Amino acid sequence: MPLSSEHQAEIDDQRSHPTPTLRATAPGMEKHLYTAQPVLDHGFVRVIDYMGDDAAICQAARVSYGRGTKSVQNDEGLIRYLMRHWHSTPFEMCEVKLHVKLPVFVARQWIRHRTANVNEYSARYSILDREFYIPAPDDLAAQSVVNNQGRGAALTGEEAQRVLRYLQDDAMRCYDHYEEMISQDGQQGLARELARMNLPANIYTQWYWKVDLHNLFHFLRLRADAHAQYEIRVYADAICAMVKDWVPAAYGAFEDYRLGGATLSGRALECIKKMLAGEEVTQETSGMSKGEWREFQGVIG
Repeated sequence: MPLSSEHQAEIDDQRSHPTPTLRATAPGMEKHLYTAQPVLDHGFVRVIDYMGDDAAICQAARVSYGRGTKSVQNDEGLIRYLMRHWHSTPFEMCEVKLHVKLPVFVARQWIRHRTANVNEYSARYSILDREFYIPAPDDLAAQSVVNNQGRGAALTGEEAQRVLRYLQDDAMRCYDHYEEMISQDGQQGLARELARMNLPANIYTQWYWKVDLHNLFHFLRLRADAHAQYEIRVYADAICAMVKDWVPAAYGAFEDYRLGGATLSGRALECIKKMLAGEEVTQETSGMSKGEWREFQGVIG
């Protein structure tokens, strides 16, 4: 179960004491407050707090106008204009704070996005739980032959069973030794800050992660992409569903221009113009490298 009994009790208590407010609220996001969305085998994402909505983006863009001075249609058109022309500052007026439980190796990818405020569970102060991410058999894959940082075909048969057995046995053995080292039963016990170095990268950690909408969109554009590693992409997908309910107009523009769009180089645009004019263009005549040409073909189908 992703949620411990303590977490569930905390969530139930928070949801049972709603607080009136004069600030703007987003009905779609209110339903996500304090509700944990399970991810992977032991992880979750839950919204702790948020600020702003679609109207806040428009109000910041117009500055001199108050809420309600423009129609919803005008607001959506403005948001799409801002997204289309990369005017990012108005999106920074919205923020969200998430509580995330995730494997350490996913956290190390995630923390590369340095435009957020993070506070992680301290393994110097507290003892980590015996919880490890073990992939489903279908998610065990060989190294990709075309992408040095990706996976290829799924492992099968005895090899898949052996890999799963190694992952499970090694994780449990490392945790057994971790518990033995920090134990003060008949010994001094190794400091937690030192004992944690023996824990595997698939153990779960937790953090609070606060980010503005502009930088969240940047995170989602990279991590909700089909080429992102599966284990971080499922977290991004869960967050996408929350953001869609929170700021539907902004998310719609993001989905259209960023997730569903593509950025083309000047060289690629020239190739498209030649193709539309009936000219034959090949990788050799395009001026692109083999990798760039392969990506270009993927964009234009």
